[in-house]
Amino acid sequence: MSSSLTVDHHPESRPPREQVSSRVSTLPLVAPSVIALLLWMIVPLLMTLWFSFQRYNLLNPDARKFIGIENFTFILGDPGFWVSIVTTIILVVSVLVITIGLGTLLAVLFDQDFPGRGIARVLAISPFFVMPTVSALIWKNMLMHPVNGLFAQITRGLGLGAIDWFADFPLLAIIIIVSWEWLPFALLILLTAIQSLDHEQLEAARMDGAKPIALFRFVMLPHLSRAIAVVAMIETIFFLTIFAEIFVTTGGGPGLATTNLAYYIFLKALLEFDVGGASAGGLIAVILANIVAIFLLRSVARNVDT
Repeated sequence: MSSSLTVDHHPESRPPREQVSSRVSTLPLVAPSVIALLLWMIVPLLMTLWFSFQRYNLLNPDARKFIGIENFTFILGDPGFWVSIVTTIILVVSVLVITIGLGTLLAVLFDQDFPGRGIARVLAISPFFVMPTVSALIWKNMLMHPVNGLFAQITRGLGLGAIDWFADFPLLAIIIIVSWEWLPFALLILLTAIQSLDHEQLEAARMDGAKPIALFRFVMLPHLSRAIAVVAMIETIFFLTIFAEIFVTTGGGPGLATTNLAYYIFLKALLEFDVGGASAGGLIAVILANIVAIFLLRSVARNVDT
């Protein structure tokens, strides 16, 4: 007697486990973090945008009113703003040249086998782990101080007299301090890139009679082009916001000699209490930073594609 009920034992009739799992939406899991990130970014930006169209000075908060683009026209017409732009460009370009140039040379050096190489590598990267405020204090009080600093002791010993770095060469002093802080970062990235180079290629070039300078120029440097582009992009983004070194050492002076864009906005906001003007300057800085970031990202993408 046959049963009237039939049971399908074919596994094909069951939905695969992959199909069942793919139907589960991950949106509820991702949404909280995405919302928090958007609020973290958008709310301060919207507040800055709102204040940039207001005449709002903390010394007279009751006189706040909507003034349109007057804050932007005032900032763009302020000679100090353009001085800060030029100072920012000089600072960023100078530190980039120093860190990438010396970082490349040190990466080639530390790739060689010599006694104490491990200790030398640790000492070379140690400045990167020092906080900017601490490193600025070290350079200001222990190295560049015109009376008790190490550099003053050396120059006086040579009969050259002491140099007041932060009065005579303030921007150069800031460039040296920031370069000392970021040189280990460039060294780490570029040394890692050199270690990924095929040593058989180097040996083949040496067997063909290539000299060390030719090896560096035609073999190592092309291999490092992508790493150099990445270092330049990351460092540029950070160098546009240099603040602690200037605040601790020169305070933006003498005059506006070391006032970059970030410190100019600080002066507007916390010394002149001009919230509206500082907000307008901050938005201009955001626009400029995004332009630079887009250009750098395209340059990096171009190096990756080639």
